[in-house]
Amino acid sequence: MNVAHSFDMDELLVELPTGTLAVRTPDVAAVPKICGFAGRRNLKRGFLFVSRVLGKHIPVRPAAMRQTFRTLAGKIPKSLPGPVLFVGMAETAVCLGTGVFDEWSRQTGRSDSFFLHTTRYKTGTPLAFTFQEEHSHATDHFVHSPLDPEMQKALRMARSIVLVDDEASTGKTFANFVKASKSFCTNIEAVAACVLTDWSDEKAQIGIEKALQVPVYMSSLLCGSYRFDQRHLVPHRASGGGQGLTHKQPALRTDYGRCGCWSDPYRFNAAVLATGRKHQKTLVLGTGEFAWGPFRLAEDLEQAGVDVHYQSTTRSPILIGNDVKSAITFRDNYGECIDNYVYNVADAKYDRVIISAETGLPSMSADLLRFLKAEFFEIPGASHAY
Repeated sequence: MNVAHSFDMDELLVELPTGTLAVRTPDVAAVPKICGFAGRRNLKRGFLFVSRVLGKHIPVRPAAMRQTFRTLAGKIPKSLPGPVLFVGMAETAVCLGTGVFDEWSRQTGRSDSFFLHTTRYKTGTPLAFTFQEEHSHATDHFVHSPLDPEMQKALRMARSIVLVDDEASTGKTFANFVKASKSFCTNIEAVAACVLTDWSDEKAQIGIEKALQVPVYMSSLLCGSYRFDQRHLVPHRASGGGQGLTHKQPALRTDYGRCGCWSDPYRFNAAVLATGRKHQKTLVLGTGEFAWGPFRLAEDLEQAGVDVHYQSTTRSPILIGNDVKSAITFRDNYGECIDNYVYNVADAKYDRVIISAETGLPSMSADLLRFLKAEFFEIPGASHAY
């Protein structure tokens, strides 16, 4: 990436196609290990923090992702009043949020926590509430009510919320969530916000405190502030119906985080999948919000001795350059007729690519499967989730 050091040792200047991004942090040396940068096709915001540990825009080894989950979970207070609701922000933090929840539950040994992730899709099940991510290319988020009666009760009675996202830049998304949740979650006494990178300069914490008037615990791998001097913004070339479905929507799964889960539901017979293939450089590719199950598949393959990386597709339109070296564009598998993307894969050389989608093989782009020479893996229903 094009990075120039300013006279201040704690500032990085990054030249993007859309302008100059300046980030200030006490730990400049850690920046290249945790995140990169790219321009984006978005008239609201022309830059993107590209995580190197998230498994979304850059392929990551599952063990490195798991270590990130452990580290972030260790920063969240263990004595939060329960029930504790963990929330992963779609689509980027679905896997991250589930992983942090999974590790926090392991580290604390508590059984009064549960996980939900926000979604851009309606499943036909009741909604708890909605809110907006104002700077996003897809602003509307839906929060579905759990299907499990005990979890419905836990959501109503939750005393703590843990919000998980890849980054915080203004804190508005977190604030919008807690404002919207107040009519449904009426007993909240504390909020923890957990991100990979916090560039909000304390704005995120202040915004949540103002919205809910409760103690807020903010944690991250890297924190600081940013300034963006834009030269020009590039519009997103929308190719379809956005959030209004133009084709029949495939049936969406409700047996994992979208409608809540108490624990990690996935177990795979990775030894069978790895037989005779351990020497092959492998990519496991999740799709959109269906990210945790494919990650667990990749993790189990890695533990079985496979040389594997993981990432997932996205609907986020990013400009080629800086830390986004390549892009594959394909028609989405959710029936919206919009472009989805896979970044930093076309220029990589994998011997084996495994794709998984909650919507099934018929929904997948034949062009994408053919280009990647990918095999489709059907992840079975989650037996311990609702």
